[in-house]
Amino acid sequence: MGVFFLGTDVVAVDILIDILSPGSYADGMRIVTSKRELRAALAKNAASPRVLVPTMGALHAGHASLLRQARELAGEQGCVVASVFLNPVQFNQASDLATYPRTPEQDAEICENCGVDVLFMPNTEQMYCEDRSISLHESALSTVLCGASRPGHFDGVCLVVAKLFNLVQPTDAIFGEKDFQQLIVLRRLVRDLDFPVALHAAPIVREADGLAVSSRNVRLTPEQRTQAPRLHAALEQAADAFRKGATAGAVCRDVVEQLETLPGVRVDYVHLVHPQTLQTLDDEAAGEQPAVLAAAVFFGEVRLIDNLQIIVRS
Repeated sequence: MGVFFLGTDVVAVDILIDILSPGSYADGMRIVTSKRELRAALAKNAASPRVLVPTMGALHAGHASLLRQARELAGEQGCVVASVFLNPVQFNQASDLATYPRTPEQDAEICENCGVDVLFMPNTEQMYCEDRSISLHESALSTVLCGASRPGHFDGVCLVVAKLFNLVQPTDAIFGEKDFQQLIVLRRLVRDLDFPVALHAAPIVREADGLAVSSRNVRLTPEQRTQAPRLHAALEQAADAFRKGATAGAVCRDVVEQLETLPGVRVDYVHLVHPQTLQTLDDEAAGEQPAVLAAAVFFGEVRLIDNLQIIVRS
């Protein structure tokens, strides 16, 4: 697999992965499935920095870029910890959880190839007690964008990340900019709960045709896969129009109109928002500060998200 940088994004090229059979992983990476095993593994590797990369599995070139960034940040003397856990608490629909791809053997190989030292692969029973009664609630940043149509989603994200921070005790953690709202919510989590963890953002990884790499892309039909790059193209066109003087409202409407002409495509949202508060920017405010053009779009039953960060118009 190779990746190269293009602007603020990364393009995935020739992703070829041979899946290893269980138990055939090299000795360099330790795979643990319980909290007890995780603590024991980390006790034997007290190196610093300790960099965490949380994932839900079905790893791809985007995750690989996070893992390699973590390895670079940790250096030869540090420790990279990756987690693969399909967190049921952050899913709003049982059908979405049921259809989410699961590729544990491939995930392990990718982690090993990217220099992970400890791979934590717990099941739900390890992460959550049956009678659990403590939760987390984010009340501001998660009410817009994806949070508006997926109530409770970011509460589930905050809960599992907080648990991973407690279990791993990382000095640093890396999250992708494709899930931009998640990144901003987790920065608030770290700030408000005083976690001694430095969060690092990794650029979006894209296919050669511009589609943001996602675990959900494998669920697209051939026709939908052909349509899906139109999302990024529409955002690029809208961002260019905004830089040239088009209003925030106009560019968002244009993205919606472009995409909803495609058969089977339904737009969840398109908004131009402040990169820290995630509040929608009006036309006057949008021209005076950096902004993020964010969108969520259904291609059939598959919901894809994407975003572009826009520099101040002036």
